[in-house]
Amino acid sequence: MTTTTAPAPPGSWSVQRSSLASRIGSGGLLTLAVALFAVPQIFSANIVQQLTSLLIFLVLAVMWNALAGYAGLVSVGQQTFIGFGAYGTILLTQHGIQPYLAVVLASLASAVLAAALSLVVLRLRGGQFAVGTWVVAEALALFVMLDQSLGGGTGVSLQGLSGYAPEVRRAFTYWLTLAFAVLLLVALFLLLRHRTGAALQAIRDDEDAAASLGVRVRPLKFMLFVLAGFGCGAAGALTLANTLFIQPQSIFGVQWSAYMIFMVLVGGIGTFEGPILGAILFFTVQYFFADQGAWYLIGLGLTAVAFALFLPRGLWSLLHDRIHVQLLPVGYHLRRQPTAATGANPRET
Repeated sequence: MTTTTAPAPPGSWSVQRSSLASRIGSGGLLTLAVALFAVPQIFSANIVQQLTSLLIFLVLAVMWNALAGYAGLVSVGQQTFIGFGAYGTILLTQHGIQPYLAVVLASLASAVLAAALSLVVLRLRGGQFAVGTWVVAEALALFVMLDQSLGGGTGVSLQGLSGYAPEVRRAFTYWLTLAFAVLLLVALFLLLRHRTGAALQAIRDDEDAAASLGVRVRPLKFMLFVLAGFGCGAAGALTLANTLFIQPQSIFGVQWSAYMIFMVLVGGIGTFEGPILGAILFFTVQYFFADQGAWYLIGLGLTAVAFALFLPRGLWSLLHDRIHVQLLPVGYHLRRQPTAATGANPRET
């Protein structure tokens, strides 16, 4: 970052990436992430488990926003990787691998699956891509239901964690979930701060135009699709570690896509902070209203549609437009320079 000392002509503009308030906010978030590691020693078992669920929602929201908000890849089939990560953990533990190591390996296997599927699904665009990812999820769910060693349609438990004391299991699961959340947030932040972030947004806005300007469209989409597969696979594996039981109808259910779309649309699609806000809001809504059954899902859908129509930039836009602060700035912004008549120095650029 450099500071301009020469006086700026009246009405001139500067390109600004972050402000002092943004840097303070970023430091505050990093401090909060470190402080969250102490949660299992301070709070009750129920709070630890609930916070683990919140972090899983956070991972899902951030990964779906990376696909749709920054690359224009609107997927309704990320439950493919959620279910694969969960059942991959079951399969690995059945072969004698320690459960928490199995969570990590299943997440990596989900990235490998995403790389393989990308050869087909990334050839699709728009609605075809959305439907194609959903078909893959349904097909994988059917294969799992036919495998009796994985519990078939009745579900299966994660037996490998039964040897841990409940409080130890909850703490380890929470810490691993927090580590994944921080890792994925930092990785995505660094990716978007790089010029790759601008290239991804160019792909989102107009893929053909971006390609004509020399943007490597297919490698960038491949990279983001694999990253999202890894993150969603980790979320599925951690969901299993948190609940200890899964069924194919639930872990491969399309409701996961509904949850992700809701969090991102309500929080603010195409922003870094929006999905974080959306995940917190969704977790709160689910905590109080999830027992309403089908009406709960209908309410989520209607709320998401309302935001898409009347507040397409999400809740974060209301805060950003009012206070003009990005906690984790990943883009560039134009700011008017002070005029020479005021005697003030220009802003930092």
